[in-house]
Amino acid sequence: MRTLHRFIVVKRELSRKAKLSIYQSIFVPTLTYGHELWVMTERTRSRVQAAEMSFLRWVAGLSLRDRVRSYAIREELGVDPLLLRVERSQMKWLVRMPPGRLPGEVFRARPSGRRPSGRPRTCWRNYVSRLAWERLGMPPDELEEVAGEREIWASLLRLLPPRPNPR
Repeated sequence: MRTLHRFIVVKRELSRKAKLSIYQSIFVPTLTYGHELWVMTERTRSRVQAAEMSFLRWVAGLSLRDRVRSYAIREELGVDPLLLRVERSQMKWLVRMPPGRLPGEVFRARPSGRRPSGRPRTCWRNYVSRLAWERLGMPPDELEEVAGEREIWASLLRLLPPRPNPR
């Protein structure tokens, strides 16, 4: 990414449209590789957003010293928040896992046995259930039923609003 920035993004000869196409075709897939199975902690969320905004600031020709808000930069460039895209695709993953496929079975499995002492790590199933509850207002017990209806689920995900700005 540093090489991409050094030799391409900072070049003034390149148009904003070309830089945005680099953002969509190279930066986003590289940054979000395997994101469907991430459990997004606040640290991960912050790091993804920082990397995204750093790149978009370069595209817009701004720096942190300019003190322009992230949502204003995204609005100017016409780009949706990357975290919104990640959340949508994490919840879409549920629909692509019909019964009988191994990832779907793993999602529905309840392992038995003893766990080590300490706070358990958040499992992916609980994370997605909590995400659906927070973002869509859908109780966890209804999640798989609604996700099974592809058209309804897709329309719910399209209506998913961006997270509110903390400030």
